[in-house]
Amino acid sequence: MQKLAKREEQIMQVFWNLEKAFIKEIIPELPDPKPHYNSVATMVKILEDKGFLAHEAIGNIFCYYPVIARDDYQKHAMKDIVSQYFNNSYPSMLAYFAKQEKMSESELNEIIEIIKSTKK
Repeated sequence: MQKLAKREEQIMQVFWNLEKAFIKEIIPELPDPKPHYNSVATMVKILEDKGFLAHEAIGNIFCYYPVIARDDYQKHAMKDIVSQYFNNSYPSMLAYFAKQEKMSESELNEIIEIIKSTKK
């Protein structure tokens, strides 16, 4: 799976939220400054070529929908981050966030509880 560029990822977030949409429905959901319709159409076509989106024709316009689930992309993106920045060590990643984000003891305990519940 390919890593998405920032704007591609923003567009995919909108598709994951809406589940199906026409290009004109995507633009209002994107952060400012809003890109031009043609720019979004080009990026949607690129996302389709990369295998992230597919479309169905409704008359002479296309309604697009995600082919790759948000969870699948998140897993892939997190693996890349852990690999690139934390030497494939999830404990190192968690320690980094605990230090940088100044997590409280209750937040750390919450993470421990989540981990324990997924191991059952």
